[in-house]
Amino acid sequence: DGVTEVLARHSENLRDKFIEIPCSEDYDSHKRFEGCTPRKCGRGVTDVVITREEAERMRRIAERGLSLGGSDGGASILDLHSGALSLGKHFVNLYRYFGDKIQDIFTEEDFALYRDVRQRIQQRIAQAFGISSASMYLTKPTFFSRINNTEAKTTHDEYWHPHVDKVTYGSFDYTSLLYLSDYTEDFGGGRFVFMDAGSNKTIEPRAGRVSFFTSGSENLHRVEKVHWGTRYAITISFTCNPDHGIGDPVL
Repeated sequence: DGVTEVLARHSENLRDKFIEIPCSEDYDSHKRFEGCTPRKCGRGVTDVVITREEAERMRRIAERGLSLGGSDGGASILDLHSGALSLGKHFVNLYRYFGDKIQDIFTEEDFALYRDVRQRIQQRIAQAFGISSASMYLTKPTFFSRINNTEAKTTHDEYWHPHVDKVTYGSFDYTSLLYLSDYTEDFGGGRFVFMDAGSNKTIEPRAGRVSFFTSGSENLHRVEKVHWGTRYAITISFTCNPDHGIGDPVL
C-alpha cells in the first residue's frame, strides 16, 4: 500500500546507479571475512557491463538447456553447476540424465561466455562495494530461470513471495541478476521489487541489465507474477566464505 518508485525503467540505458543503505544484522550471525563481508550495503543497476547481444547469447543457452525439460508450473530452473533441471514437478541432474547428449546442446563457447559474464559481474560488484573481487567466491544456487504465467504446481513455482537471500541461503553475501529478456516487450509483470519500509522500489528487466545487492534483510525483495510472455534471467551469487565456493561449470 506504500509508495512505489521505479529505480530503473526498461527504456533507460543506465551506466551506473548505486544506492547505499544501512546493513542489517544478518551478517553478524555468520563468520565474518574481513575485506569481503558487507560493511557497506546497498543495491546497484548497470546496463553497460554486459551487452544486449551477450544477453541474447546467454538466453539461447538457457533456452537450449530448458528445452530438455521444464516445469509443469510457471517457473523453470537450469543450474549448469549442479546440473539441476526442472522436469515436470521434479528436478533431474542434466548431466546424468542426458549423458553425452549434452555435447550436442552446449558448446565450449557457451561455457566460456558464461565464465566471462560471471567474472565481469563479480568485478562490478567488488568495485561498487569497495572490496577485492578475489575475496568473493561464486556460490550455489547460481541458475537460469524461465518464468511464464502457467499456474503454480509446486512450491518451487511460487517465486513471488518476499524473501531475504541471506536467510534463504546462508552462504549468500552478494546477489546479482542478469536479465535476458525485456519487460513489456517479452513479458508483462515480472518486475523485481525491493520492499522497503513504506515504499517499494522496482527494477524493470531489460536484456543485458545487471542488478546487484547485498544479500541481507536490508534488501528484502520479491518478483511480481508474470502475466504474459516469458521472462528469462540468471541469478549469480557470491559468498565471502571459501568453504561455500563453487567452480565455474565445465562441459
